[in-house]
Amino acid sequence: MTDPQPSSSGSQQSRWHSLHYLAVLFLEALVKQGQIIATTLLRLVWPGTYASRLFHRNTQFSYITRTLNLDNVACSEETMPSSTSVPVEPPKPPKLDLDEFIATAVSATPVELHPFFESFGKLHTRKLWHQLTLKLFDFFDHPLSRPFRVNVFEQFVRDFESKLNQLKLVEMGTKVSKEIDNPQSQLLFLNSILSRIDAEKSQEAYVLLLANIAYAKLVYGDLEGTKTDMDTAWKTLDRLEGVDTAVNASYYKVAADYYKAKAEYAPYYKHSLLYLACVDVATDLTSEERLLRAHDLGISAFLGDTIYNFGELLMHPILDALDNTQYDWIKKLLFTFNEGNIGKFEALAPLFPQEPILEENYPFLRQKICLMALIESVFKRNANDRTMSFQTIAEETRLPVDEVEHLIMKALSLKLIRGSLDQVDQKARITWVQPRVLSRAQIGELATRLGAWIDKLGSVEQRMAPHVSAAA
Repeated sequence: MTDPQPSSSGSQQSRWHSLHYLAVLFLEALVKQGQIIATTLLRLVWPGTYASRLFHRNTQFSYITRTLNLDNVACSEETMPSSTSVPVEPPKPPKLDLDEFIATAVSATPVELHPFFESFGKLHTRKLWHQLTLKLFDFFDHPLSRPFRVNVFEQFVRDFESKLNQLKLVEMGTKVSKEIDNPQSQLLFLNSILSRIDAEKSQEAYVLLLANIAYAKLVYGDLEGTKTDMDTAWKTLDRLEGVDTAVNASYYKVAADYYKAKAEYAPYYKHSLLYLACVDVATDLTSEERLLRAHDLGISAFLGDTIYNFGELLMHPILDALDNTQYDWIKKLLFTFNEGNIGKFEALAPLFPQEPILEENYPFLRQKICLMALIESVFKRNANDRTMSFQTIAEETRLPVDEVEHLIMKALSLKLIRGSLDQVDQKARITWVQPRVLSRAQIGELATRLGAWIDKLGSVEQRMAPHVSAAA
């Protein structure tokens, strides 16, 4: 029996695939030498890829996506473009024909968007770039513009982007990028903008764009790439003064969420509070975002091994998002820790199964509330009455006496208190306690002690008055 011979059509198909593969390799080399040559040849080899870049109703992806045919490319850490290296910029669209652009847009978009395009034409003709920028933001904020945002940016804005405020340009670009569903296409879009931003002349725009690239990588699971871009952005941000709050907010948001993904509670707590300081909680965050942020801040405050002062969080309005929700007990637990109230802690402990991570870390939380109880016990005492026996501390913290010494050493190592230990007499002499935010009850106790101190000072003055008069 003889082997079957390949069919003529199969042979032709095989030769076609070989030629196709060689053409791709050849074009990749040409891209490095000159994008204009590569673009021209691509049009000759794959004319279908270079379909008309006119508007199409319900179009979701930009000219970049269609040109490079990335719709079916799987996203992975190996294939994601790196923002720290120089990305290969896609071919620039041809020079804008304003009349054709406006006419095509009006014919392809809903009637509600037509006034925007008419304004675009007038403002562009008069070269009123600032007013055009404002009108573009209005357009991108319109809900009906979503299917057309990428096209407007690529076909219209890109033609005059060098004349715009670069920070506003980046804000526009990052907003538009959210309409691109394909991960690699989105990163390629953002990296393309990054390649056209002067990092030295437009440092705020550079940081804002890097932070958004880092966030896109974080969403798609590239933690290493996220950290690299975060570090690069911070090197520039750290030396800037008078930075736009949107730039700071963008950096601190991605930093906080990165540390959340890494389960690093203390850094998350710090960067999340910094993020909230840069935004208007009431208007910039949705109710769901406020609830999630408040919940995560509470969990990180409990589990952060260096967080023993909850004052900044307790005073922040973000905690109001927990009221009358399934997480309102978390807010109560935060105040319980701040007061060092072990009784309330034990009363709330049965709710821990609602948050498995708290239940898993119960021994740590128990030690933490004991440390807070020790701080509260020292705070309640007068400055001349802060030598405490191990037995007294054991009663205040509800610990066995043989565990008190370890608790005090832990508090000293965390710099929650300062003082010394007398292991022979089993006493601790505390000279300083870490400052913290006080509750109303604690402020009342402080006022009482202050009143007693004023009375004592008055009695001393009365005793000293006769001697002062005699000396005079």
